[in-house]
Amino acid sequence: DMEQMTYSQAIKRLDEIVKMIDGGQLEIDQMVEKIEEANHLIAFCNEKLTKADQEIEKLWAKGLKSEE
Repeated sequence: DMEQMTYSQAIKRLDEIVKMIDGGQLEIDQMVEKIEEANHLIAFCNEKLTKADQEIEKLWAKGLKSEE
């Protein structure tokens, strides 16, 4: 389940999908399925990165305030 997946696991799965597609061994239906999965994984990774960036911004702002 993608909700319990880590960022690293998602990247690893994306790499596996790219290799499958690049290998040219997939039928068209399988390729469509893998591309859809890849799109979901990319969205998941983007969301993780956005959340991490927001947390870093918050921590950075707190750190600057505490130094004042």
